[in-house]
Amino acid sequence: MSASWLERLTGPRAPAGYRPGATLARLGRNLGLPDLQSAASFTYREDGPRIEVRERTESHLLMHLVMCEFILRVPASGQGTLRAELHHTGMLRRSGLGCRLRSGDPLLFEALEARLAAVQAALMPLDFKRLAIDCCDGQWQVTLEHMGASEVVNRMPALRRYIPLTTEQRHHLWLAFDGLAYALHDL
Repeated sequence: MSASWLERLTGPRAPAGYRPGATLARLGRNLGLPDLQSAASFTYREDGPRIEVRERTESHLLMHLVMCEFILRVPASGQGTLRAELHHTGMLRRSGLGCRLRSGDPLLFEALEARLAAVQAALMPLDFKRLAIDCCDGQWQVTLEHMGASEVVNRMPALRRYIPLTTEQRHHLWLAFDGLAYALHDL
């Protein structure tokens, strides 16, 4: 049975021209992982943390973006819930990192801010669009959306451009994940 016209207009659907897995395949070539699938997990070194990566689409008028989200999960030693977001500060130049509490325990947020001070040097040169840190059900989850490893698709004029993850940014990404895994390990 087909969906009604209202369900087709308002329901979730992929943007026109979206190619599932294409951006991840290009990211896999940037990372040196030729077999990266639509929702994959990998380690960048033998004793490194396990990173998941998945595509996320964002629709706009006559265009859409395909971004890759990197997800790090670390067991939490304490109890509590938290949702925080990090962002670069400074209008024209990066002058630091800001951290906002979106919801959850303020005491846990203060402890998180103290731990993030040690990771600030690794996060400053990283070009990220969004960095969210969640604690729920005894687990920390860091979701990082990098500016690179994304694709811009225009319908008018017809344009498809992949923004690669550079070698330098990949190095900063691994340093940031190492620092975050260490900082969140016993928090």
